[in-house]
Amino acid sequence: MKYKQIIISTIYETITQIGMSSLSKDEVGKKLEVPPKQVMGDYAFPCFVLAKELKKAPAQIAQELSFLINNEYIERVEVVGPYLNFFLEKQKAGNEVVMKVLNEKDNSGKLSIGNHKKVTIDLSSPNIAKPFSMGHLRSTVIGNSLANIMEKCGYTSIRINHLGDWGTQFGKLITAYKTWGDEDRVKQEPIKELLSLYIRFHEEVEHTPEFEDNGRSWFKRLEDGDKEALSLWKWFREESLNEFERIYNLMDIEFDSFNGEAFYNDKMDAVVKELETKSLLSESEGAMVFSLDEYDLPPCLIKKSDGATLYATRDLAAALYRKKEYNFSKALYVVGGEQSLHFKQVFHVLNKLGYEWSKDMHHIPFGMMLKDGKKMSTRKGKVVLLEEVLQEAIKLAAQNIELRNPNFDEKEAVAKMVGVGAVIFHDLKNYRLNDVEFSLKEMLTFEGETGPYVQYTHARACSILRKAKRKETSTDSIDAYKDEKAWTVISLLMKFEEVIKQAYDQFDPSQIAKYTIDLAQAFNKYYGSVRILEEDENQNARIQIVEAVTIVLKEGLRLLGIKAPEQM
Repeated sequence: MKYKQIIISTIYETITQIGMSSLSKDEVGKKLEVPPKQVMGDYAFPCFVLAKELKKAPAQIAQELSFLINNEYIERVEVVGPYLNFFLEKQKAGNEVVMKVLNEKDNSGKLSIGNHKKVTIDLSSPNIAKPFSMGHLRSTVIGNSLANIMEKCGYTSIRINHLGDWGTQFGKLITAYKTWGDEDRVKQEPIKELLSLYIRFHEEVEHTPEFEDNGRSWFKRLEDGDKEALSLWKWFREESLNEFERIYNLMDIEFDSFNGEAFYNDKMDAVVKELETKSLLSESEGAMVFSLDEYDLPPCLIKKSDGATLYATRDLAAALYRKKEYNFSKALYVVGGEQSLHFKQVFHVLNKLGYEWSKDMHHIPFGMMLKDGKKMSTRKGKVVLLEEVLQEAIKLAAQNIELRNPNFDEKEAVAKMVGVGAVIFHDLKNYRLNDVEFSLKEMLTFEGETGPYVQYTHARACSILRKAKRKETSTDSIDAYKDEKAWTVISLLMKFEEVIKQAYDQFDPSQIAKYTIDLAQAFNKYYGSVRILEEDENQNARIQIVEAVTIVLKEGLRLLGIKAPEQM
């Protein structure tokens, strides 16, 4: 970002020098562009914005300004119609960029925005007694990547897995288990068998409606603390957590809290009481609601006519608990876009209660994982199990490694890195609000814009470094950075910090995923056109470029939650 700021400051100082007073430095920055092609320069400034005040044609203004631009980091300025195209001084800037990456290593791109403040991130949140499906992948990997990005920007991330471990579905499951369940079969394959029972309940209820009443009855017993109901519920929860833990370990994702919906059962009455005390509730058809008419939103349901609390009540209690427990400066909820209204309501209720910190709470919506163009449904049995996909990806990665490098000693460990990385990268390279069509074939393609392609590029660069015989040669008077393909690589290295800032501002890991693809592609073109290990006065500089690429690719992948093997 340093060089962009240098260009902005130079333009601002120059237009001030010619009497231009209405354009601020921030406005200059907003107008600055990156040309579509490298040969057109590193940055471009359109002079249209200056025409009205200076009462001159933009092309004339560009021509006049070009003679006044002067900075040691600017090699030259070219006038293209109304545009000023800036070319950075490659030797000076290139050497600084590469040496900065090498000196900072894992801290490359680090920002201090957060100043060690805490951010809670609600992510993953699968329902217990149901399998961990591909439908849960998005919240899990987007949330984990955002946690990494927030940490990179100076925050302390608190990963919260708000488990779906309460609700009428458990009454339905208990009913199904009591009707058709077999304890031994559940013990052998708990999640598979519980899913089968859950699906069967919904099939049977279409023919036997009273099953629905039985489900509600068992959930009422669970709420009332019935011993048998609680025992079954705890068993289902324990088996589910064991299953989930195995999958999280596979993806190397850890959590600071597994407090789910049930954890807040004894914390909701206080929320209802506070709302009543502040006269913020009204009655509607027997239910207690919080009016949001002033925001043009439907009322937020707080308590049903039968006295039962709802998701909103639970999330209000959770927000208050987390603020007290963690004193967060930001709270992120990585939950599907279909819950947007729910979170708008919850945040507005907290604000009306007088909690100013509610303005620092953000719903991070994302699109759906589709199968054949339709949402996956556990209830209808249309589900693809995430663990099966991960294992299939690892198996395919192992086969590819065997073909490429049969004598490689670490096939198993690297196959896990590559297979899991392929699945995660396939999700995160998509802008989070877009739906993602599940395609095992596309996900496991090891060429093109994929995780394995970026990982392989990193491994290739590491291989070059292992072969390199470095010399103590100064890089001050060499021209390795002037090579067009080398400069493309350096230009991308220079933008790493800016990309991280954009990903942070927009809560968008795809910015980093796309960046790693661009860097990998640029490096491979450089590698294919230059004899990196040729022993001449530029060898050291070329090796340093390679090393800088390995550092940034590894860190970019880490921010996505993906490992970077050094050999493949």
